[in-house]
Amino acid sequence: MSSELKGKRVAILAADGVEQVELLEPRKAIEQAGAETVLISIHPGEIQGFNHLDPGDKIRVDATADQADAADFDALMLPGGVANPDMLRQNRDAVQFTRSFFEQNKPVGVICHGPWTLVEADVVRGRTLTSWPSLRTDLRNAGADWVDEEVHVDGQLVSSRNPGDIPSFSRAVVEVFANGGQR
Repeated sequence: MSSELKGKRVAILAADGVEQVELLEPRKAIEQAGAETVLISIHPGEIQGFNHLDPGDKIRVDATADQADAADFDALMLPGGVANPDMLRQNRDAVQFTRSFFEQNKPVGVICHGPWTLVEADVVRGRTLTSWPSLRTDLRNAGADWVDEEVHVDGQLVSSRNPGDIPSFSRAVVEVFANGGQR
C-alpha cells in the first residue's frame, strides 16, 4: 500500500444504478493509496450497483447527502452509470454537496455519466472535460469544452469516459487528490 493519500478523506457520491466497477475500482485505488473513503448517497442503507444493465451488488452507504459537509473531506469522486447521476442531479442536497467542492477548490474525479451531476451543479462552465460520449452536447450546452480522451485533467477536475479507462482514471485521481488539485 502506498501512502500518497495518507490522512485524506475522500467522499464518493453515488445512488442506485451506479456502475459498480466505476465505484469500486477507483475506491480501491484511493484506499490503497492511504485515504479513507466515505460513500454518500441520497438515502441511507444500501445502493444498488449495476454491471451495465444487469443488477450487481448492494453497496453500504456511510452517510446521506443532507448530513454530509464538503468541509469534512479533501476530495470528491463521482462514479457513473446512467441512473445514478440522473438521481443525484434531481436531489438538492447532492447537487449542493457537489457544488461545495468546487466552491472550496477541492479536487473532484468524475467518470462516464457522472458529469450530469456537475452540469446540474453549474460547475462545468469554462472547463474542459471528457465523459461518456452521449454527454458531449449536455456538457457543451452547460459551457464546457468536451474532449474525447481517456483521462483529462483540468486543474482540480479529473474526468474519464468509461469503465475501460478506470486504470488511467484511478492513477490520475490518486495523483491529483494527493497534490490537492495539482498534477
